[in-house]
Amino acid sequence: HDRYRASMSEGPTPGNAHARRAYRVAGWAFVGIGTIGALVPLLPTTCFLILALACFTRGSPTLAARLLAHPRFGPPLTAWQRSRALSARAKVLAVSGMAVAATIVAVGNDGWMVPVGVGATLLAVASYLVTRPTTLPAAPLHTRSRCTIAPAPHQAAR
Repeated sequence: HDRYRASMSEGPTPGNAHARRAYRVAGWAFVGIGTIGALVPLLPTTCFLILALACFTRGSPTLAARLLAHPRFGPPLTAWQRSRALSARAKVLAVSGMAVAATIVAVGNDGWMVPVGVGATLLAVASYLVTRPTTLPAAPLHTRSRCTIAPAPHQAAR
């Protein structure tokens, strides 16, 4: 199991240009879908950017670094990469979107097989997301506690 995980984290070998190119193409495709997701209410953004990050990590570390440095999407991607954590807001939006999608599928289908299949899949994904660690939002600058430094012993006596 550890050998499998180690081989997956290494990505393609430096000499395998075709694999790197395929990862870059897939990464850009996921960035495109994620960009559309930022504009369309029910299409998620972060999950596609997580997939893009995974592809860029293997195909172009420079592009992966650019995603991680993005002011809006970098922090959640970094949290995911470090500890597989999601914000509470992301979890609520994802599960709500899945509930709406399941409802639309259930109402829009005459049979029962498709809604049950879609519902079961979305329930499994929602269960996975909800059980991931939750990141805490960063406090605004004006509410962060200030670090106090104790005076040096020779200054305390004054």
